[in-house]
Amino acid sequence: MKRNKIYPLLVLLIGAAFIVYEKYSENEKANTYNPNVEVHGTKKQTTNSTLKPLTNNYYLPSSTTGQIVHHEGYSLSYHEAFEQAEWVAYELKKNQVVYTDFKRPYFEQDKAVTTESAHWRNYKKSGYDRGHLCPAADRKYTKAAFTETFLTSNISPQEHKFNAGVWNRLEQKVRYWAKKYDGVYVITGGILENGLKAIGTEDVAVPNYFYKILLDNSGGTTKMIAFLMPHKDSNKPLYEFVVSVDEIEKRTGIDFFPELEDSKENALEAVTTYKKWSFR
Repeated sequence: MKRNKIYPLLVLLIGAAFIVYEKYSENEKANTYNPNVEVHGTKKQTTNSTLKPLTNNYYLPSSTTGQIVHHEGYSLSYHEAFEQAEWVAYELKKNQVVYTDFKRPYFEQDKAVTTESAHWRNYKKSGYDRGHLCPAADRKYTKAAFTETFLTSNISPQEHKFNAGVWNRLEQKVRYWAKKYDGVYVITGGILENGLKAIGTEDVAVPNYFYKILLDNSGGTTKMIAFLMPHKDSNKPLYEFVVSVDEIEKRTGIDFFPELEDSKENALEAVTTYKKWSFR
């Protein structure tokens, strides 16, 4: 082929390749979450962890750390400074509340946490339980989902009497509500703040308070309820721990429902009573 024909052909090929690359780049930008984009005034950051089929992205909270990890059965925002998740979020559907006698696996570090989750040895002889944030009993619908709850990114130091007592009562009640309301959305974590006691060689923080936030969309209406519990055993009824979502947001710096329309979010998060949420 003569040179005067080769050059125009090369120009056309290069131009076509450039157009394809531009299109690819645009698609990648459209499918990649921009951590600097604000949602309702709050930066909702994420890592390279990809959304999973069961992830309800609409109800994911904001992250104060920019390290969100998506697993098959739950998502979390890991806080390296406290060596645990600042929140764990998941949807608990009615058909997921089942009983299966799976063998408890060993706790393992979470390889999806880029800064490395705390090692389970930090808890050894510490006097504290490895307290699940997403309970293993909420993920018994498959062995894989159950096993996944034993990643160390999903645990926080808890006193045994608290873990097996009032906190366990609340977890059982959540499963009851999931069956009653045909599913609930759950967000759980410890209040992570400066000056907390720490355990192990990695200084895993021991929260003084734990919270749990629930959202229900059944019946065509949306309602929320939030619990804030001191980290100690208690015989008090669960409704005495009810607080507004706003209060937990102030204490954590987290925007729990940034995707909700502002007026709806403000109204729901300000609720401090449990009248619309049946405890029976």
